[in-house]
Order: sequence, then structure tokens, then C-alpha cells
Amino acid sequence: MIKKVLVANRGEIAVRIIRSCREMGIRSVAVYSDADRSSMHVRYADEAYRLGPAASTESYLNIDKILEIAKACKTDAIHPGYGFLSENSKFATMVRKAGIIFIGPSAEAIDAMGDKMTARDLMKKAGVTIVPGTDQLPESEDEIKKLAKQIGYPVMLKASAGGGGKGMRLVKKEKELIPSLLRARSEARNAFGNETVYMEKYLEEPHHIEFQILADNHGNVIHLFERECSVQRRHQKVVEETPSPFITPELRAAMAEQAIAAARSVNYSGAGTIEFLVDKDRNFYFLEMNTRLQVEHPITERVTGIDLVKAQIRIANNEPLYYKQDEIRQYGHAIETRIYAEDPQNNFRPSPGLVRHISEPKGLGVRTDGYVYEGYEIPVHYDPLISKLIVWSPTRAEAIERMKRALFEYKITGVKTNISFVQSIMESDTFVKGNYNTHFIDNNLEELLKPANKSEEIEDIAMIMAYLHYQNEQKKRRDFSSNRQQEGANWKNIGRMFRFNPY
Repeated sequence: MIKKVLVANRGEIAVRIIRSCREMGIRSVAVYSDADRSSMHVRYADEAYRLGPAASTESYLNIDKILEIAKACKTDAIHPGYGFLSENSKFATMVRKAGIIFIGPSAEAIDAMGDKMTARDLMKKAGVTIVPGTDQLPESEDEIKKLAKQIGYPVMLKASAGGGGKGMRLVKKEKELIPSLLRARSEARNAFGNETVYMEKYLEEPHHIEFQILADNHGNVIHLFERECSVQRRHQKVVEETPSPFITPELRAAMAEQAIAAARSVNYSGAGTIEFLVDKDRNFYFLEMNTRLQVEHPITERVTGIDLVKAQIRIANNEPLYYKQDEIRQYGHAIETRIYAEDPQNNFRPSPGLVRHISEPKGLGVRTDGYVYEGYEIPVHYDPLISKLIVWSPTRAEAIERMKRALFEYKITGVKTNISFVQSIMESDTFVKGNYNTHFIDNNLEELLKPANKSEEIEDIAMIMAYLHYQNEQKKRRDFSSNRQQEGANWKNIGRMFRFNPY
């Protein structure tokens, strides 16, 4: 039985995993880099150990160090979270060789689905519909151009070992093909150490829809319905919801059947996600499989009532699934927005720094998965995600209104955030009507960058004036002449807090 779990990750996902461990009576072990010494996951875990310097290559990607700590503290299992080593087959293999349980699929399944060309071939054999395209590009540029014509422009170039939008290029005309291919290969080589690129038909006005699956070691595979993930910027998801406002019950059933077939084709075990592209005519095609827990998993938990982290741990413990497919129900509607420390008005530039104040939304149907607190300094070394804001209501319309209310309550000072940008998405008629696709943000960016909450600037000014009044009252109680120097420092502090020049 698993009695102690080391979480080989950081930030909100580490906190989220530790919470489920605590509810199961399992001791948790946190690991941290020097930049994360004061992070919430370090404070919340039962034990915590230093990995190394801030750079992820010397900390969260340091397999040898993680295993050294796991052995020293007699860990039963390791949960990789998402990102970092979560889809690294070498890590999964080394964990198991060390006699430790890896909370995830087999190394063979990770490898099979991690290489997109291998996955395409497996899906063909499993009867899963794939996007028309090539398995491997020929050496000759003329042959590559010929293939592109056969597929039909526009085409998409994709890194075989890729993810997160890296090594991807949309090609609309033949003259763009070879230059785009060279750039895609270069980016893939730098990001993944593998420059292999393949070509697919580009689907216009597509929806990005994924199915959550769970599979145990006893041959049981179920799905937990779909998530609509089409609100994206540069191939990175910003808003997710379930159920999808686009797909029909018949389409849902057909996609679920293929999602299960895809998982069975690699003898999958654990939690995973089968991702599909669905065109405007509701034809769907396999995109890829994520062999790990997804960032957006909380909305599935909210509409099904199933704790996916607990399910992962039980599967790793060799327990059969607690649920049968006909027992799973999808109740109500859930939406997740990702809150980042970034400046949408400055090309979404990351905004690390000191969190001076944070008020997280609360109330019926609201969940916040985060890891920052007042006085915490968001490091520059990692993804600028602050938290995930999740809401649930019986209907989609009510869920949108609840998200608006929650975003209105969410206050963070000291760093720039994308809260206003996400508010604008919730206010958009296109989103409200459910008529959006993966081009939604690109097609509406100018409008979305306008603050949805027109009183936001007034609120900021009011906060500044309240702070000034407080400082003024404090100064009245002190001798002005002896504190003149401190007065100047106060004005500087206000400027730092609000990035506002009072002069």
C-alpha cells in the first residue's frame, strides 16, 4: 500500500496533489528549488527537501537527485504532476527500477503516445480517425511540396516529439512551405532534441476537444466525458469548459468510443487525455494523447464528482476502478480560467514579482487551485501561472455569470495579471453563445484587450487614495521633521505597489 508520496513538481499542481494525499491519510514529500524555498507546496507537505538551484535542469528535471531524495526518505511512490518529468519515459523507468511506484502509465505507453508519428500509426491500427497527413517527410523538397499539394493547403507542420505549440507552423501557400519547415525543425531541435517534423491537413475553424479517461491494471477503461479547450492563445489553453457547447450527444458517444479504443491500443493505465480536433461540420480526428494529469482536470472533477488524483493513486496501488461506465454522470456545467502573472497590454509579457495583496474569490460553486500568498515572490524561472479559477453551476449561463462574479472578486496587487483579459472573454457575445473555435482569441484580440470591468481603473485609484489617507493619518501622530525621509520612501513604495507614478 502507498503510504508516502513524493511530488516531483511545484506550484499549484503540487499543492493540489498533496491535498488529495492528506485526505487519503498518505504522507507527502515536497521537493523544491532555491527559488521555491518559501512556496506553498513546501509549507503544506509533511516533509520537504531541497533539489538544487533555480534552473529546472538542476532541480525539477534532475532525475538522479529526485530519486536520491525519494530513497532517503523511504518514499513508496512518486507523482510527477504535469510538465517537467511527467511524460518522461526514462524517469518512469528509473523510478520503477529503484523499487518505487510511478503514479502514471508505463514507459512503453508514454513512448508510444509521446511520439506523434508513432501515435498516428497506432491510432490507424486501432480504428481511430486521424487527420489526413504524412507519417514522415521525404528528403527531397520537391517531394515535400508534392505531398502538400496532395493533402491540400493549408497544411500544418508539427514536431513529432512536440507539445505546447512548439515546432508548429501553419503553411497557407507553397512558397511558405520550405522556410516554415526549416523553422519548425530548428525550433523542434532546440525544444525537444529531435528535429523530426510531419505534415497534416489544417482544419479550418476547428474545435479542440479532449476526453478524460481512466484505466486500471485489470483491463477496465472508462471515460469521464469531454472538455472544450478551444479558447487558446498561441496553442496554449486559457479557458476550458465542460460539457462542450458545440458537440451533440451522438458525437459525444462516438468520440468517447474512440477515446477508449485509443487508450486500449497502448494498454494504458492511469489517468490520461485523448485530444481531438473537430471541424465546423463536426467531423472529428485524433490529435494526440497526454499521458498525465491535465491542467484543466478540475472541471471534470466538478461535473463527475471523481477526484482524479485519488483515482491515479488507487490505480498505482493496483486497485481496480471504483466506477463502471454506466455509473458515471455529468452533472451541471463547469468552467476553468487560468490566472497568470502576465501583462496582456504588453504582449502578455510575464510579470513575476512580489505579491503585495491577494483576495481569492469564494462562495457557492467556486474553487481556486493556487499556490501564491501575500508576501510571496513569484519567481522568474518558471511558468507564470498563479492559479486556476474553477466555477460550477447547474447551467452554462449560470456558470458564466458565476465566473464573472468570481473574477470581479479576485484582487491581486504587486504584479500584473490577466484577470481583466479573462473577464473580457466572459463578456464576449461569441463566447456566451458558445460559437467560438480555436481562432477566437486571435480574431477578437483587440476587443478582448479592452477591460471588461470599466470600474477597474477607478477601483485602483480608490485603493491608492485609501493607502495615502492611511499614511497621512499615521504621519500626523509622528513628528513630521524627523520622518521626512520616511515620507519620501512611502511615495516610492506606492509607486512600486501599483506601478503608478503619483507625480
